[in-house]
Amino acid sequence: MSSETTPAARTTGPGRLLVAVYAVFAVAATGRSAVQILTRFDEAPLAYTLSAVAAVVYVVATVGIARAGRASYWVAVVCCLVEFTGVVAVGALTLAVPEAFPHDTVWSAFGRGYGFVPLVLPVLGLLWLRRVRPRAV
Repeated sequence: MSSETTPAARTTGPGRLLVAVYAVFAVAATGRSAVQILTRFDEAPLAYTLSAVAAVVYVVATVGIARAGRASYWVAVVCCLVEFTGVVAVGALTLAVPEAFPHDTVWSAFGRGYGFVPLVLPVLGLLWLRRVRPRAV
């Protein structure tokens, strides 16, 4: 018997769209942070390091949501919580202390440069994961 609510529940219907959006953000954030760090890290080390952290969170969240199993489920939950906390913290800091962030990150100004998707995505992720959480044994 599967530990999921239904077979492959996390990647069907809305879950498939969620995985796709996370994958797009994983690729975009990874590419952006790699270019930033390799070409001009000295201009904004904090911002570019946070871009790299965001990239890692998006990659791991994508895998966690896409894979079946209890461990992957919890990895995805933790990633969504870290992502939401990061977006709120970095968003607030970029508005409160803009001189500390001379260049934007994915999470700057609560994800304004990405249509606020970084702020909404972890909330949708957590709601979806709650809906498809593994059954208790």
